[in-house]
Amino acid sequence: MRSLPRFAAGCLFALSSAAACATPFLFSTGDPDGRIGTASRPGTGGTLEIESADDFILGAATEITHATFTGLLPPTATLTDIGSITVEIYRVFPADSDVARTSGPPTFSTSEVPTRVNSPSDVEFADRTSASGQLTFNCSVLSPSFTVGNSVVNGINPLPNQNTSGEGAVTGQEVECALTFATPFVLAADHYFFVPQVELANGTFLWLSAPRPIIVPGTAFVPDLQSWIRNENLAPDWLRVGTDIVGGTTFNAAFSLSGALVAAVPEPGSLPLLLIALVSAVVLSHRVARAGRSMHR
Repeated sequence: MRSLPRFAAGCLFALSSAAACATPFLFSTGDPDGRIGTASRPGTGGTLEIESADDFILGAATEITHATFTGLLPPTATLTDIGSITVEIYRVFPADSDVARTSGPPTFSTSEVPTRVNSPSDVEFADRTSASGQLTFNCSVLSPSFTVGNSVVNGINPLPNQNTSGEGAVTGQEVECALTFATPFVLAADHYFFVPQVELANGTFLWLSAPRPIIVPGTAFVPDLQSWIRNENLAPDWLRVGTDIVGGTTFNAAFSLSGALVAAVPEPGSLPLLLIALVSAVVLSHRVARAGRSMHR
């Protein structure tokens, strides 16, 4: 019986440290390709909120602790003009959406947009913001002068005026923002959209596009959906940046995610109960063995 405490302690240590053996998770759409920049900002100071979204897939439950995304600051802005950053996670339509307001299959169109198939849902599934301390960020300048061939900021219009072809080339400072989620996203296996929003004191942040299909050093996956965008006037609907607004093409957006697959271990509160069960089983086994030895004396 003197070995029981040692055995129980070993079991508890093994259980409590199981999470440390979790499999790392890494995902990236790759480097910016210079094709387009799309606005993504909160609605502050009389400006319309704009959300740009690109997708990723989780094959297992995952804890996301870090992210990066690459964008364009106006030439007159500096890193100190970044006031706050928000990250929203959306699931894919029809999750978290009112399907009854659409035309139904096969297009699920509305009076505002040609389709909702493969779009982000009506409302976000989860979010984190630096303003509430849920995330911290560190942005750095990658290039003082970077030009994208096209842009979408104001031309986010409902049917029948959605196809504007974009608003033309823009030059600015290429920046990468690295995020740490003080409150990580813990997401089940599913298909999601990532939406970063940057509040600027001067001008509008543009999220840079990445190659579609994804190429090295990106992490290719199937199905890789194209980027979507909306402003608060269009919500809850979304438009496809490539197919609906620019026409004849599609885009991804430049971002990465990292964390770890969630290990199948008990919740912390259940560990003492499990330990009690383990100890009880060992005690019972010890008593049965002792009774057996007594019967054979």
